[in-house]
Amino acid sequence: MVYKHFFGRTPEGQAVTRFTMFNHNTMEVNLLNYGAAVHSICVPDRAGMVEDITLGCDTVADYMAAPHFGGTIGRVANRIAGASFELNGKTYPLCANDGRNHLHGGERGFDRQLWQWSTEDIDNVVVFSRTAQAGEEGYPGRLHVEVRYCLTQDDALIIHYTATAEEGDTLLNLTNHTYFNLAGQGKGDILNHRLELAADHFTPSDSELLPTGEVLPVAGTPLDFTTPHTIGERIAADWPQLKNAGGYDHNFLLRHDPESRNPLHPAAELSDPESGRRLTVFTTEPAVQLYSGNFLDGVPGKGGARYQKHGGVCLETQHCPDSPHHPQFPTILLRHGEIYESETVWFFGVDE
Repeated sequence: MVYKHFFGRTPEGQAVTRFTMFNHNTMEVNLLNYGAAVHSICVPDRAGMVEDITLGCDTVADYMAAPHFGGTIGRVANRIAGASFELNGKTYPLCANDGRNHLHGGERGFDRQLWQWSTEDIDNVVVFSRTAQAGEEGYPGRLHVEVRYCLTQDDALIIHYTATAEEGDTLLNLTNHTYFNLAGQGKGDILNHRLELAADHFTPSDSELLPTGEVLPVAGTPLDFTTPHTIGERIAADWPQLKNAGGYDHNFLLRHDPESRNPLHPAAELSDPESGRRLTVFTTEPAVQLYSGNFLDGVPGKGGARYQKHGGVCLETQHCPDSPHHPQFPTILLRHGEIYESETVWFFGVDE
């Protein structure tokens, strides 16, 4: 069963609803129809102590000013250089909300919108939907999007995205922007978390955090998480890629077998040695953006918390940044009438 609670109102007076789901293992997930967002995920540690492990806010007003906590990001996640792109011979200007560039769908991207919602007859499913009209945030084409969250009895949260280009061609690159702190939200930084990525290559970025277009091996660099390392172990290394970003804010290309009958492939495993909590990520997406909360600096959070720098880590499964300007990257073009599908699964567990 899904429980519904009033969470607050938008400045326009629209009601925001919080949706609560439980499973049999004391796991709890709360979602918001503002931003089709993950509001909280509560899981036990090795001693059975349950903590909320995602960063977020207590009010709608704080979410409107927050750095995308838990939100569904679109139409295009990550950056687009010069806040414009060309499609079918026409140039489309976008909002420049990150210096001269476009970031996470614009000033009012998908995570700043109120979504319609429905539940399904089976337990622990919430579906958010919205139709983005042609011209919203500068993007062409009318687009219908659905995000389906399902909490399973084996401690997995499945996020399934479906979208249809209903009127003309458009671009689409969806992700979820949840910040994790497996020790508990507001409980220090994530520098001691151990991370492993199923990625042998990354796309280096310039001083504006835009991809250069190269694809380079992670071997021999502080971005090599092919074996587990703590996030803080090399984050302050004297290396231009880390200095540009103030930590990790990099796109990794995931290993996957195109001949596999299972479209899901491993992306990441994150663990907190102290609490024992573990998160394992699988996805159908070709890449993951690792972001170590470099710009968190006293941001107000849940329960009076103030989130410090590196207070959470994001593992944003997606396509590559600035794909419209790099044809060598997997395309994010969605043609009129085509159906887009993508899935990411978060498995939660405990290391003894």
